[in-house]
Amino acid sequence: MAAIGPEADDIDHYEVLCLPSGEEGAALTIEQIEKAYRTQSRLRHPDKRPDDPSATADFQRLSSSYKFLRDESLRRQFDARLRGRREAAARAAAAGVKRRKAVSDLEERERAAAAGQPANPEEIAKREAKRTAADIERELQEFRAAKQAAVSGAASTSGHGDRKAGAAQDSVKTDKGKILKVSWDGSAYSYTAAELKDLFQKFGEVEDIVIKTRKSRSKSSAIVVMGTKDAALLAIKNDVSLFPLIVAPVQESGGLPARSTQTHESRTSNIDGTGFSDLEASVFRKLQEAQKRKQCG
Repeated sequence: MAAIGPEADDIDHYEVLCLPSGEEGAALTIEQIEKAYRTQSRLRHPDKRPDDPSATADFQRLSSSYKFLRDESLRRQFDARLRGRREAAARAAAAGVKRRKAVSDLEERERAAAAGQPANPEEIAKREAKRTAADIERELQEFRAAKQAAVSGAASTSGHGDRKAGAAQDSVKTDKGKILKVSWDGSAYSYTAAELKDLFQKFGEVEDIVIKTRKSRSKSSAIVVMGTKDAALLAIKNDVSLFPLIVAPVQESGGLPARSTQTHESRTSNIDGTGFSDLEASVFRKLQEAQKRKQCG
């Protein structure tokens, strides 16, 4: 029986076999795991990669993860550990939303008190909306620059060297209705462009993926360009199936409809023709929905 050691804590054995992780991975049958192992063995055997110095280590890792998942007891423990990580990340995200909102409200009240005027909730919302819009616009500019470099033949990669180039096209003309902003807890999860493509392909064609350079371990993000607006809309409507990923639309006026919610933390704004959703409120909404489902179950 394989052992669980601290050195293996960061390994997702499902991902090693190129299988979906989380609740979807826990529902896989042994037959499905065996099929994935056979497929990956043929592709990743050292004999198939004579010029790859890491081929042997990679194949040993593949075999080790396969044996691990075949052990029902170890697999149950592993699934429970992954579930604990997801729940901890969700709790931290929800706490972060409330904490940042409380700080923002307090600062606004202090500014209003200094000016001798009462705090205006609408003004607070507008300022937060503008900050979010500015962040998204900055990421779009970086995204466009990366795509232009790819089109001109420049070797452009992200800070992790994790850049997937799609069909060559003028990035300035990219329809914002097809672009999604995806973020996740970088301290708990790690995604490559290939893994993100596998996740989003079930909603339609994926044209391009750019993983942002991580400024800290606590947050990672990426830009995902779907083939059509309909595919982007489908991904947004089914974002719960992508947890722990947080999916937000980036569209021009008249593009994808903004996601609505009845929680007071959630706001959708249209600043200078750019639509977007409050990512933190999205996390909070998901937690509420998950709690409702748990209570109904």
